[in-house]
Amino acid sequence: MLLFFALGLLVHFVFFASIFDIYFTSPLVHGMTPQFTPLPPPAKRLVLFVADGLRADALYGLDEDGNSSAPFIRNVIMHEGSWGVSHTRVPTESRPGHVALIAGFYEDVSAVAKGWKENPVEFDSLFNESKYTWSWGSPDILPMFAKGASGDHVYTYSYDAQREDFGAQDATKLDTWVFDKVKDFFDAARNNQSLFSKVNEEKIVFFLHLLGIDTNGHAHRPSSREYKDNIKKVDDGVKEIVSVFKHFYGDDGKTAFIFTSDHGMTDWGSHGAGHPSETLTPLVTWGAGIKFPEKVSAQQFDDKFLKEWKLENWKRRDVDQADIAPLMASLIGVPFPLNSVGTLPVDYLNNTGLFKAESMLTNAVQILEQFKVKMTQKKEVTLPFLFTPFKLLSDSQQLDILRKARSYIKQEKFDEVVSLCEELIDLALKGLSYYHTYDRFFLGISVASGFVGWTSYASLLILKSHSNFTRSSRKEVKKPHYLLLCSFVAIGVLVVCFLLIQVCPWTYYVYCLLPVPIWYAVLREYQVIQDLVASLLTFPPSHFVAHLLVFILGIEVLVLSFFYRYMLTAGLIVFAGWPFLTQPWTQAKITYLSWALFSLLLAVFPLMPVVGRKPDLSLVMGAGLLVLLLALAIVTVLTKRKITLVKEELLVLLLQVLSTVLSMYVVYSTHHSLLEKEGLPLMNQIVSWTTLASSLVVPLLSSTILFQRLSSILLSLMSTYLLLSTGYEALFPLVLSCLMFVWIHMEQETLHQPGVSCKQKLTSIQFTCNTDIAQLRLLDLDDVRRAFFLVFFLVTAFFGTGNIASINSFDLASVYCFLTVFSPFMMGALMMWKILIPFVLVMCAFEAVQITTQLSSKGLFLIVLVISDIMALHFFFLVKDSGSWLDIGTRLVPPGCY
Repeated sequence: MLLFFALGLLVHFVFFASIFDIYFTSPLVHGMTPQFTPLPPPAKRLVLFVADGLRADALYGLDEDGNSSAPFIRNVIMHEGSWGVSHTRVPTESRPGHVALIAGFYEDVSAVAKGWKENPVEFDSLFNESKYTWSWGSPDILPMFAKGASGDHVYTYSYDAQREDFGAQDATKLDTWVFDKVKDFFDAARNNQSLFSKVNEEKIVFFLHLLGIDTNGHAHRPSSREYKDNIKKVDDGVKEIVSVFKHFYGDDGKTAFIFTSDHGMTDWGSHGAGHPSETLTPLVTWGAGIKFPEKVSAQQFDDKFLKEWKLENWKRRDVDQADIAPLMASLIGVPFPLNSVGTLPVDYLNNTGLFKAESMLTNAVQILEQFKVKMTQKKEVTLPFLFTPFKLLSDSQQLDILRKARSYIKQEKFDEVVSLCEELIDLALKGLSYYHTYDRFFLGISVASGFVGWTSYASLLILKSHSNFTRSSRKEVKKPHYLLLCSFVAIGVLVVCFLLIQVCPWTYYVYCLLPVPIWYAVLREYQVIQDLVASLLTFPPSHFVAHLLVFILGIEVLVLSFFYRYMLTAGLIVFAGWPFLTQPWTQAKITYLSWALFSLLLAVFPLMPVVGRKPDLSLVMGAGLLVLLLALAIVTVLTKRKITLVKEELLVLLLQVLSTVLSMYVVYSTHHSLLEKEGLPLMNQIVSWTTLASSLVVPLLSSTILFQRLSSILLSLMSTYLLLSTGYEALFPLVLSCLMFVWIHMEQETLHQPGVSCKQKLTSIQFTCNTDIAQLRLLDLDDVRRAFFLVFFLVTAFFGTGNIASINSFDLASVYCFLTVFSPFMMGALMMWKILIPFVLVMCAFEAVQITTQLSSKGLFLIVLVISDIMALHFFFLVKDSGSWLDIGTRLVPPGCY
């Protein structure tokens, strides 16, 4: 059995790791030649303002009185430059947004397992290609561009991470700090000859990262006065910085300014997904090389923002976010970032047709270089007769398009050059995607075949060792034929030779060879397979089909619940009616009616919104009062059953009640303190962390009697859960736990096995009791239902009030009782623990079910494993390598890890 579990761990590890190797490898390639426009650039220097978390409608919109939150920027739109909407891609987070802006490519999907502060692979950027870059802002953003830069020409100036406090009195200080430091920098440059000469060079960049708007949006929501006031503060700061540049450089007309944002923000103060409020960001450009405002009579866009913003008469020029990087490179004449996939928005350029055509051709050649490198890499490791090139862009077609472009430039047909280059860029990007996913089908089939074999082997082991479904135990075990072993050895040798010839990486050997021993192990159990077939032939066909359909339907409901939470509601409604359809429910009316009641109550939660809800302190306080009433009810039950609590047990219960009361006070006090902008009180923080730590230890001090231990676990974890709650979700563990208590009673009622007593009470069963192995019974079909219930309740625990696949599904305010200073990993860990608390309650209840029904834990584990692995196979073929963290993460949650 130990060998089986070791093999299982290996298979699941390989299966999960293969997802990242197949779907989430970096699309970036290296070895390209830098490409730049062979004409003098219009600007010597570029100033990039990135207002983190700024929505397009928040900048461009007008208030009730018709006034703008950013009068200076609006004046630029109308009198000095060009404007539009920058369409970001999901995930709408700070790091991928800045990578798109400055490096010109979209979120490297391999970063899904790497954290978000730094890109997991080296990449080229505008900063790296510049002569010098000076940057000011957040310590979370600036270092990743300095780290990847060659040489020592990217300078960063960051404030301390402790300043990023969501409970701070005034988050606009983050932006004020940046503006003040820039002004101090130019004051110092006047008195420092070395610095003065550097800032007067060509091809230099100044980057101002402004985090205040994002911080206020998270803390107070984008509709708040704080968010709007921060926009006004940024607008004033931009005006001052523009004045500083004009004064320092003598208004020489060689400075280009770009104002934009990395992502927007939802109405409830989060980002990461694909809502228009998150993906639509502002882009305002002015200065050297930028077109002046252009008045138009009518414009056609899918949205209706122009009228709302009163900008319908000023030409709007929309771009994709990655297009901004080639625009900036073109303005100051540096090579386009090598990994950029953006298309130069020539409509923003105020220059000659020749400059636009040459710039566009440079852009196309730069992306074509990536395509050529990618194709060469794949061709070198593939057998010639197996290599299938990208047919839409052959070598001859590439030369033909480039030849045409050069010919059109000579003929001064500049518009045709731009169109031709856009076509070439589109084909090259499709080709890049084609070669990046070239081996995906081959690897997917190899991994899936191994996992199917593993699931089959686990199923056969259940039938062989934990059920009386087969008769193998009564037969003489025959050794497998020697020919079978030789056949699989030959298959393995052929696979190795094939991979060696293609010079494949070592991971390919693992994915392709693992199925060989697994399927050998399956076919070795041919006696079990024969008995299974014989047993199924004696089974009534209608019953077999009915059971199979119910099993398939159950699996599909579980899979669909990862995408549509209301499927959990449908499942719980079916659960509520289950005992009335299958059992003589009049024998235990109270138990069955309680089961139906709590199933229906729990069914309400998946219908509630996971995001967008407003904090409701009254519900958290109500949940706390219910916990106190539950503690009183527990004491009452124990008293009625004449169970006397010893002094230590009574002390534990009182400690848990006190912890709940303190949690309620801390939640209320912290909420009030943050509203008053007084920050997180230190005492509240100490109490919160102490409560969290004690909740992991105190249940171990309680009695080991099943009812008392389960009650103690619930009371301890609820005190922590209250601290992490902002609204209705505080009630979820209570309802779930009540259903779990009833479930334990239900399983006792539904157990009909000879020789097994169903009369034991929960107040007399010990959690630590050692069940005699002779008393453990073999598994039957009803135990498959029990295992299915466990998986269903685990999924409900994960998705009942949020989505484990995306932190964006949870309110950041959940952790404010513990910390308010921005710390993504600590905040993520706290929110993960919030998700795991219901999971712990379900697992404890299931352990109680296993004890009270005298089930084999190994057999039940195997059934759960098979159900989970079948779900995992679904998700393997549904994996997405693009989209928000929610889209990606939903398909990455590995059911097999339950």
